[in-house]
Amino acid sequence: MSSDIVISATGLAKRYELYDCPSDRLKQMLWRGQRKFFREFWAIRGIDIEVRQGEVLGIVGRNGAGKSTLLQLICGTLAPTAGTLRVNGRIAPLLELGAGFNPDFSGRENIYLNASILGMSAAEIDACCEEIIDFSGIRDFIDQPVKTYSSGMYVRLAFSIAISVDPDILVVDEALSVGDGEFARKSFDRIIALKDAGKTILFCSHSTYQVDVLCQRALWLEHGQARMLDSAARVTAAYNTALAVESGAAAPAAGTSGEAASGVPDAAMAPPSSGRIVAVHGQCGDTCGTHLQAKSLASTLAVTVDFMIDPSLPQPSVAFGIENAAGITVSSVFSIGHADAVVVDARGRGHATVVFPRLPLMKGEYRFSAFLVCELGLHPYDLATQCLTLEVSQDGAAQGIVELPHEWRTAA
Repeated sequence: MSSDIVISATGLAKRYELYDCPSDRLKQMLWRGQRKFFREFWAIRGIDIEVRQGEVLGIVGRNGAGKSTLLQLICGTLAPTAGTLRVNGRIAPLLELGAGFNPDFSGRENIYLNASILGMSAAEIDACCEEIIDFSGIRDFIDQPVKTYSSGMYVRLAFSIAISVDPDILVVDEALSVGDGEFARKSFDRIIALKDAGKTILFCSHSTYQVDVLCQRALWLEHGQARMLDSAARVTAAYNTALAVESGAAAPAAGTSGEAASGVPDAAMAPPSSGRIVAVHGQCGDTCGTHLQAKSLASTLAVTVDFMIDPSLPQPSVAFGIENAAGITVSSVFSIGHADAVVVDARGRGHATVVFPRLPLMKGEYRFSAFLVCELGLHPYDLATQCLTLEVSQDGAAQGIVELPHEWRTAA
């Protein structure tokens, strides 16, 4: 294996034996393989992939496609049925956080237990134990049994341990940040710091927007097999299109999850944390409110979001997702790259306004959702779904969703 290749898999596969009843397991043992009393299920099969040092690889696919199985094989928590897998470097798995905790042990004792499982020596744990406790924010309870912890405290401690091992490879399954409030932002910052430090990251997510922004390449798994391995932009576009074709709808815009097209960072990933949307309103002509009427190619629409944000955080970004009455994402807009568009005062009160001149939407009803996200557009603070409704009328009988700029050439 080349020195810069940290993960190499060839023909990797994982098979499970499914028994209809417990007695079939006994029969299988007694017949010693001469008869088969089970059904085979291949969670993944024939996976060939190489990941280089410092690369961020996204993994996408429907539920049950084999994403978590592949990550568990790479982390060593599952053994492959077939194929070869080589991993070069220390892995920090952000999978089932706290799965190795002993509920009767204190938080401090579980730090030593869990960190040793992750490959840290006693001296290394001694050196970083206090840092782990400080990062978790639960010092007052660190010597209490973890069975007395709330779910939030449990996850905080587990994440703090996993992220402290100074990994060569970080494996993130589904969530880019964990917990809520201040800790969610801290966990997000730590993961991004590892990316900036050149660590290898495997990032599994239903949010194709996050995969597109964060990753260089992406692997699309379907029914346990690799359907596509290419640049993140190409894979997420193909994945979204395939999902839309299967559902009989138009392709969702880049930035949706594919399975639930919400327009920008996924709604399921956006609990209020360190920031919140206060109000959203629009203006079309002399009319202001949340239910507006507009005329295609004639009206100018302005949509404003008011929000509160922790003033110690970097200036946030604002995004809007637009979908039609059928729930199909039409477009999304971000304030990223337009720093002067978002205004925040010393107390953390802010607002941003996006303007759509000569509105290109064609006749129909449209719904706007507002998102308050971090400066990179990756970590969601809050959302307001379908907070503004717009009814668009038009002259003429043209059909579709948007009116593309065009001109007719004079016939020769």
